[in-house]
Amino acid sequence: IKKGKGTISTQSGALKEQPYGFNTRFEDEPGTNPEELIGAAHAGCFSMAFSLELGNAGYTADSIDTKAKVTLDKDGDGFSITRIHLDMNAKIPGIDDAEFQKIANGAKEGCPVSKVLNAEITLDAKLG
Repeated sequence: IKKGKGTISTQSGALKEQPYGFNTRFEDEPGTNPEELIGAAHAGCFSMAFSLELGNAGYTADSIDTKAKVTLDKDGDGFSITRIHLDMNAKIPGIDDAEFQKIANGAKEGCPVSKVLNAEITLDAKLG
């Protein structure tokens, strides 16, 4: 596994022959890895779910910026993704923090990627 190398591409072309292997996952070589891709998918999905829920509540965001930190822990002979922490900053005119937090937590629970992941998912949502 340590000497294996490959590339990964997506149908849309957003990823095209990106380096992918043990060295890009554990040794900081240029390229991507499963955890990075899951984090990007989760941050994007959450942001879209949050935007949808905001619109349903009558709000429009000026900006939504979400980052995902994926934790990979040793699990017996292998590894498991045990936690994903979403860190979201948003600018939304006319919303109070209580309503903002309610919508953000609903989006965290309702996001399709959140639903498929078997990991603890946490969220820090900041209105600013």
